[in-house]
Amino acid sequence: MKKILLCCSAGMSTSMLVQKMVQSAKTRGIDCQIEAQSVSSFDKAIQEFDVCLLGPQVRFQLEDLRKIASQYGKKIDAISPMAYGMMKGDEVLDQALSLMAK
Repeated sequence: MKKILLCCSAGMSTSMLVQKMVQSAKTRGIDCQIEAQSVSSFDKAIQEFDVCLLGPQVRFQLEDLRKIASQYGKKIDAISPMAYGMMKGDEVLDQALSLMAK
Protein backbone atom coordinates (compact mmCIF):
# COMPACT_ATOMS: atom_id res chain seq x y z
CA MET A 1 0.00 0.00 0.00
CA LYS A 2 1.23 3.47 -0.91
CA LYS A 3 0.92 6.07 1.84
CA ILE A 4 0.58 9.70 0.76
CA LEU A 5 0.48 12.69 3.11
CA LEU A 6 -0.86 16.09 2.12
CA CYS A 7 -0.02 19.01 4.40
CA CYS A 8 -1.57 22.45 4.52
CA SER A 9 -2.06 25.11 7.16
CA ALA A 10 -4.67 23.29 9.21
CA GLY A 11 -5.24 20.05 7.31
CA MET A 12 -8.71 21.15 6.28
CA SER A 13 -8.40 22.68 2.83
CA THR A 14 -6.67 19.62 1.41
CA SER A 15 -9.39 17.21 2.58
CA MET A 16 -11.44 17.78 -0.60
CA LEU A 17 -8.36 17.14 -2.71
CA VAL A 18 -7.71 13.94 -0.76
CA GLN A 19 -11.18 12.70 -1.73
CA LYS A 20 -10.48 13.40 -5.41
CA MET A 21 -7.17 11.57 -5.14
CA VAL A 22 -8.81 8.57 -3.44
CA GLN A 23 -11.40 8.40 -6.25
CA SER A 24 -8.66 8.51 -8.86
CA ALA A 25 -6.67 5.77 -7.10
CA LYS A 26 -9.76 3.54 -6.85
CA THR A 27 -10.53 4.03 -10.54
CA ARG A 28 -6.97 2.98 -11.41
CA GLY A 29 -6.87 0.09 -8.95
CA ILE A 30 -4.05 1.63 -6.90
CA ASP A 31 -3.98 0.67 -3.23
CA CYS A 32 -3.37 3.97 -1.39
CA GLN A 33 -3.82 5.55 1.99
CA ILE A 34 -4.07 9.31 1.52
CA GLU A 35 -4.44 11.73 4.43
CA ALA A 36 -4.48 15.48 4.96
CA GLN A 37 -2.84 16.86 8.07
CA SER A 38 -1.66 20.17 9.43
CA VAL A 39 1.91 21.08 8.58
CA SER A 40 2.46 21.44 12.33
CA SER A 41 2.25 17.63 12.63
CA PHE A 42 4.70 17.04 9.76
CA ASP A 43 7.72 16.01 11.86
CA LYS A 44 5.93 13.00 13.31
CA ALA A 45 3.60 12.23 10.38
CA ILE A 46 6.30 11.99 7.70
CA GLN A 47 7.71 8.95 9.47
CA GLU A 48 4.50 7.03 8.71
CA PHE A 49 4.10 7.99 5.04
CA ASP A 50 5.99 7.26 1.83
CA VAL A 51 5.75 10.79 0.43
CA CYS A 52 4.37 14.23 1.29
CA LEU A 53 2.90 16.97 -0.86
CA LEU A 54 2.46 20.51 0.44
CA GLY A 55 -0.49 22.76 -0.26
CA PRO A 56 0.36 26.08 -1.92
CA GLN A 57 -0.28 28.04 1.29
CA VAL A 58 2.66 26.31 3.02
CA ARG A 59 5.00 25.78 0.07
CA PHE A 60 7.33 28.44 1.50
CA GLN A 61 8.31 25.78 4.09
CA LEU A 62 9.37 23.25 1.45
CA GLU A 63 13.13 23.46 1.92
CA ASP A 64 12.97 23.24 5.72
CA LEU A 65 10.57 20.29 5.56
CA ARG A 66 12.66 18.61 2.86
CA LYS A 67 15.59 18.48 5.32
CA ILE A 68 13.41 16.71 7.88
CA ALA A 69 11.95 14.33 5.28
CA SER A 70 15.40 13.40 4.00
CA GLN A 71 16.38 12.24 7.50
CA TYR A 72 13.78 9.48 7.05
CA GLY A 73 14.51 8.85 3.38
CA LYS A 74 11.19 10.40 2.35
CA LYS A 75 10.37 12.63 -0.64
CA ILE A 76 8.43 15.88 -0.46
CA ASP A 77 7.26 18.44 -3.01
CA ALA A 78 4.74 21.25 -3.37
CA ILE A 79 1.45 20.86 -5.21
CA SER A 80 1.12 23.27 -8.10
CA PRO A 81 -1.33 26.09 -7.30
CA MET A 82 -3.26 25.29 -10.50
CA ALA A 83 -3.73 21.59 -9.70
CA TYR A 84 -4.63 22.48 -6.11
CA GLY A 85 -7.09 25.22 -7.01
CA MET A 86 -8.79 23.11 -9.67
CA MET A 87 -8.86 20.10 -7.31
CA LYS A 88 -7.19 17.89 -9.92
CA GLY A 89 -6.91 14.76 -7.80
CA ASP A 90 -5.63 12.63 -10.67
CA GLU A 91 -2.80 15.07 -11.41
CA VAL A 92 -1.78 15.37 -7.76
CA LEU A 93 -1.90 11.58 -7.37
CA ASP A 94 0.41 11.29 -10.38
CA GLN A 95 2.78 13.77 -8.75
CA ALA A 96 2.90 11.74 -5.53
CA LEU A 97 3.42 8.46 -7.41
CA SER A 98 6.23 9.96 -9.48
CA LEU A 99 8.03 11.04 -6.30
CA MET A 100 7.85 7.47 -5.02
CA ALA A 101 9.35 6.18 -8.26
CA LYS A 102 12.49 8.33 -7.89
